[in-house]
Amino acid sequence: QVQVVESGGGLVQAGGSLSLSCAASGLTFSPYAMGWFRQAPGKEREFVAGISRSGGSTYSADSVKGRFTVSRDNAKNTMYLQMNSLKPEDTAVYYCAVRTGTYGRGAVYLSTDEYNYWGQGTQVTVSS
Repeated sequence: QVQVVESGGGLVQAGGSLSLSCAASGLTFSPYAMGWFRQAPGKEREFVAGISRSGGSTYSADSVKGRFTVSRDNAKNTMYLQMNSLKPEDTAVYYCAVRTGTYGRGAVYLSTDEYNYWGQGTQVTVSS
């Protein structure tokens, strides 16, 4: 059974940093593209950042570009999201997603319906 688990969320003041991790059991990450999404109360789930299966290509939403960095360590079967200069509007539940139908080493996917495995989410709260 595949289980995807996020960790590293918490409460931080505006301007601070947090690092999220995503790990899995029952699934090896290395062949697949992955992504981070977030969902704030009353809003739809939105794309934050994506990374290709090799880690050589990444893409971030404009709202986090220059502040958040996505990376992966396939040897550790783990993906990361380093979040710096956090703002109150970054407050949300953050989700890790895996797309097992990945085509091309450099492919990055931005839509929720392009991913088929999801974690339960980790809460990130940024106070002003």
